[in-house]
Amino acid sequence: MRISGYLSSARLVITISCLVVHSAGALGQGTAEQRAASGLDEPRGVRINADSASPGYVLFGPLLSDTTYLIDNDGQVVHTWKSDYAPTGSSYLRDNGNLMRGGREPVLHGISAGGQGGNIQEFTWDGELIWQIELNTEDRLLHHDIEILPNGNVLAIAWEVKTAEEARQAGRRPNLIPERGLWPDMILEYEPQPPDGARVVWEWHAWDHLIQDYDPELDNYGNLAEHPERIDINGDVLPPSAEELELLRTQGFIDPDADPAEDADLIHANGIHYNAALDQIAISAHDYHELWVIDHSTTTEEAAGSTGGRYGMGGDLLYRWGNPRTYGRGTEDGRHMGGQHDARWIPEGFPGAGNILVFNNNAPGAEGPVTSVDELQMPINDDGHYVLSRGAPFSPSEPVWSYSAPGFRAGFISGAHRLINGNTLITSGPRGRLMEVTAEQEVVWEYWTPYSGEVFLPDGSRPQPVNFNVFAVFRATRIPPDHPALAGRDLEPMVPQPPIIPPTYPED
Repeated sequence: MRISGYLSSARLVITISCLVVHSAGALGQGTAEQRAASGLDEPRGVRINADSASPGYVLFGPLLSDTTYLIDNDGQVVHTWKSDYAPTGSSYLRDNGNLMRGGREPVLHGISAGGQGGNIQEFTWDGELIWQIELNTEDRLLHHDIEILPNGNVLAIAWEVKTAEEARQAGRRPNLIPERGLWPDMILEYEPQPPDGARVVWEWHAWDHLIQDYDPELDNYGNLAEHPERIDINGDVLPPSAEELELLRTQGFIDPDADPAEDADLIHANGIHYNAALDQIAISAHDYHELWVIDHSTTTEEAAGSTGGRYGMGGDLLYRWGNPRTYGRGTEDGRHMGGQHDARWIPEGFPGAGNILVFNNNAPGAEGPVTSVDELQMPINDDGHYVLSRGAPFSPSEPVWSYSAPGFRAGFISGAHRLINGNTLITSGPRGRLMEVTAEQEVVWEYWTPYSGEVFLPDGSRPQPVNFNVFAVFRATRIPPDHPALAGRDLEPMVPQPPIIPPTYPED
């Protein structure tokens, strides 16, 4: 079914395509609050498609599905790719039409946390699997996001295990060390060797860049404020607010009975982005409520230390923003971000080029956590170094642009990226809501995906802890009509459209 209407003054085109209403309430699945928070009763499909919306297509993969979808602005599916796995995060369309994505292995051997993955796959436009690697051992696990570099190599986020004794020696507070140890993050750069191999050509480990001010008799002891380039091994320990904790528990993102001190996931990096002009990497450090920037120009050996590379700092942090308390130059009152995702640079030629956009899931607010998309103007000089005044936190003091609105709330996953016309594509992930907003914060395209998924693990659980957020999407990407991958492709709506499988809800 397709319904269209026009408002002549603004010439707003409203299109609802493939409208689907899931009667979760009638089925008695979840409380009214859970249904509202998860968008279970929302009409599904395109709601707004204005003339000022960007032309092209949108790429996304539901977190509970093995299928990646490419839709047009009317919400019609024009192409799909199918995997054997649910995704860990975003999917990437390469210039040659291939799709690359992280996959969630059904049996994992390491840490248990949201965003678990274990593999990376690449498919041709026609769906042929041409490359796959797995990193899923008792001491290392791929998770969340990847980034394709200009030379075809792939940056990937992974966890690595450190024993409880190693954590103690590094200066972690003893009451915050789980018996099974800690899992800090690392970044691996893979050179693909199809069909099922890869060579690690560069790596960076957060564990090499620690500091602590807890015990002078242990490793990494120092003054936090004098070393903003280092990562406080206890910097994640500020407990979440009661509102944040309850939200995460309600959404199934954490175990309702879990003790926060038993969390082995030290940083929970959930996004990675590369700036080729600067040869720098941006990392979203979820549990530190910060974004970090590191130098990619180093060798692996330099990345383990504090010297070398284009910026002379080895693998230390070049820049950080969001929570100056973590490096001794602020308090909780000065925190700007909370559990954010998708920190990425705005490309050259786009409005705001050189700034960073970040989806700020749970920013501190006067009446509880607030969700916003923030654009940050970086304090960077002509040679790519970040300016920092002695004793002060990194600037800016506030975003140069921000989007927030009544009802705009996403406690986890999600993302945003700038478009060439100055609009911003936003993924409000938990409810599967995708929208394009102008610089003036007008929504000019809005789509609520009707696609959920039916991927289950061998024990009957879901591949990611979404609870009632059965339409959850980690991140969507706008694909412009002149993208090289689309040249010569059949982009007519598929006939018939892919089946919409009613989602399965958890037990009440």
